[in-house]
Amino acid sequence: MQGRRLAKKIWCVGARLRRRAATIAALRAQLEAQAAQIREQAALLAHSQKIFDRSSAAARIGVWECDLADESLQWTDVVYDIFDLPRGSALDRQKILECYSESSASELHARRSKAIAEHSSFSLDAEIVTAKGSRRWIRITATVESENGVAVRIFGMKQDITEEKILADRTRYLAEFDVMTGLANRGQFQAWLAELGERPAKPAPRGALLLIDLDGFKAVNDTHGHAAGDACLKELAARLRAACAEADLVARIGGDEFAMLLGARFELAAISGLARKIVEVMSEPVFYDGKPLTLGASVGIALLDGGSASQLFMQADSALYAAKAAGRNTFRMFQDGEDTRVSNGAPQLVPGVRGRRSGSGDASGRAAFDTAQA
Repeated sequence: MQGRRLAKKIWCVGARLRRRAATIAALRAQLEAQAAQIREQAALLAHSQKIFDRSSAAARIGVWECDLADESLQWTDVVYDIFDLPRGSALDRQKILECYSESSASELHARRSKAIAEHSSFSLDAEIVTAKGSRRWIRITATVESENGVAVRIFGMKQDITEEKILADRTRYLAEFDVMTGLANRGQFQAWLAELGERPAKPAPRGALLLIDLDGFKAVNDTHGHAAGDACLKELAARLRAACAEADLVARIGGDEFAMLLGARFELAAISGLARKIVEVMSEPVFYDGKPLTLGASVGIALLDGGSASQLFMQADSALYAAKAAGRNTFRMFQDGEDTRVSNGAPQLVPGVRGRRSGSGDASGRAAFDTAQA
C-alpha cells in the first residue's frame, strides 16, 4: 500500500515536471519566434535606412532639427556634406548662419521667426558659401513642433539645389537673351514694348524706340563666311551697348536687326545725338583675321507718345525704311503732323545724317556729318 502511494507521488511529480518543461519549451519557442521577428524587423529597418541614406545622398537631401530652448542643432550626414563640414562635428548655429549670403540670412530670419510665432512651416531657397568656399544653393523646408501651445522644436530638410538653380538660370537666360551677342532677345524686347504700350498716354513724347539695321552685313557673310559675320555681330552689338549704357533696353531682334528703347529722361536732342553716334560707331571697320570689314547701320526712330506698341514699332520701321531709301548709313525720325495724319500718303520724316564710311575720303560727307541737324 505504502509503495503504491509513493509511486503515485512520484508520478504526480513527474507529470508536473513534464508540464513545466512543456511550458518552458513553449515559452522558449515563443521567445525564439519573437527574437526572429525582431531580427527580421531590424534587417528590414536597416535595409530601409540604407535605401534612405542612399536616396538622401543621391538627391542631396538631409534632415535637420533645432531645439528652440538652446538653439542646438542636429544634422544627418548629408547636411554636413552640403556645408562641407566633417560629419558628426559640433554645430554652432550662429557660425552656420555666417555661411548664408546676407539676403538669404535676412529672409531666413524673417520666415523662421514668423513660423515660430504662428506655429507653422515655411520653405526657402537660400544661397550659402560652404566651409571650403564653395558657393551653393539649398532648399530649406521647416516645420515647427509645439507642446502645450509652446514652440519647442523646428525641423525639416535641406537639399542641395545648385545644379537645379544653374539650369533654371540658364533656361531663363536663353528665354530672355541672345546667346551670340549677350543682348536681350526678341522675346524680351516684345515684352518691354508691350509694357510701354499699356502705359497711360502722355501729353508729350517721352523716350523713343530706335530700330537699327546693319548695312553691308549680307555682303560680309557671302564674301568672308558666316564665322566672319558672327564676329561682326558680336563686335557691333558690343559697340551698340557701349554707345548708350543708359538705354532701358538694347536687343537683337533679328539676324542683323537691333532695337533700343530709351526712357523718358532722353530729350529730343539727346535722341538725335545718340542716333548720330550709333551711325558713326557702327561705320568703323571691324577687323577679322587681320582684315578690316566695313559695315554700317541705318536707324529709324519713333518717339514714345502714348500710342500702342504696334503703332510705335510701325513708326520706327517706317523711319528705318526711309533711312534705307536715303542711301543707308544714316537715320530718320518719324514725326506726325500736328493733326497726327500722314501727308501725301507717307509719314513725315525728319532727315538724319549720313555717316562717313571709313576710308571714303568724302569731304562733303564729313561736313554734312558735323553740321547736320536732326
